[in-house]
Amino acid sequence: MSLSFVILGLSITSSWGNGHATTYRGLARELSRLGHRVLFLERDVPWYRDNRDLPSPPYCRTELYATLEELFDRFAVDVRDADLTIVGSYVPDGCRVGDWAVRTARGPVAFYDIDTPVTLRSLEAGTCEYLSPAVLRRYDLYLSFTGGPILGRIEKHYGVPRARPLYCSADPSLYSPEAIDAQWTMGYLGTYSDDRQPVLDKLLVEPARRRAGERFVVAGPQYPVNLKWPENVTRVEHVPPSEHRRFYCSQRYTLNVTRQDMVSAGYSPSVRLFEAAACGTPIISDAWEGLDTFFTPDSEILIARTSQDVLRIFDELPEERRLDIGRRARARVLKEHTAAHRAATLEGYARELIGSRALSDREVAGSALAYEGE
Repeated sequence: MSLSFVILGLSITSSWGNGHATTYRGLARELSRLGHRVLFLERDVPWYRDNRDLPSPPYCRTELYATLEELFDRFAVDVRDADLTIVGSYVPDGCRVGDWAVRTARGPVAFYDIDTPVTLRSLEAGTCEYLSPAVLRRYDLYLSFTGGPILGRIEKHYGVPRARPLYCSADPSLYSPEAIDAQWTMGYLGTYSDDRQPVLDKLLVEPARRRAGERFVVAGPQYPVNLKWPENVTRVEHVPPSEHRRFYCSQRYTLNVTRQDMVSAGYSPSVRLFEAAACGTPIISDAWEGLDTFFTPDSEILIARTSQDVLRIFDELPEERRLDIGRRARARVLKEHTAAHRAATLEGYARELIGSRALSDREVAGSALAYEGE
């Protein structure tokens, strides 16, 4: 049976400075391939309006809205009739959007958190702008980029009926090995954050200083202009998704650095981790709990805690083993971590919710009939 999904997300039309678009594009495309209908609703804001790299995704209906009033007026029927409505993290005015969605929808409503540990920390501090405890407990399902023990804590502490993982993924049709000469010994792709920078300094900048004859690259927006980079580190402000494959394939190694909130929570893979692996580029990653549930250390991924660990990998890892690690990581992605896997998981969650609601309705109806017969 075909299902209808309405997704209210941060952005699907622009990947500028966010990883949400990549995730939503993969989900919408693969849900469409499964025969489902997807409507994506996005707030029309200047910074994405000026940087749209996919204004009209071909695999879903995409609509922009300028105000909450427009959202509520134009799309109430769509939300009311959807089999599953999903409200994403970082949606502008997310508390009001979520409240409206759960009041309007006849079907179940889920919250999709692409930064679960950050959200929970801001909820505890009372500073979260897109979610509140009162709205959270009214969702039927909490979908999370982070798995592991944190899901049980969400259910227990906030009263959410179901908290389930829906990790990021990679599209193997877009991310695959390319036979090109490596320009850089190691590179990194990610938006600047204060808590990641010390690890980036330790695992890339310091090795670059010690390997002045080799080339490195750091790509991503919002890095402070006063940061000092070694001369052999190239800075790139933005790499559009269409160029990610070539970017990864131009590196002998790519670096994965995890934000501190995600390290503390564990079980928080980034979309860049899966994309680089799908390209067959060997990954050097910082260490965090649960990483070994996604990739096997020393076989599919390399772990570094110090600058010396990185240099040791450069100097001591045989070339054939380096290439084999990249091949094994790609095979793992193809087996478990594609957008098609995530869409199938989401479909399963949706059908579970719909089935449980139908059962509940039958139980209520049966109780009413029994009462009337007394």
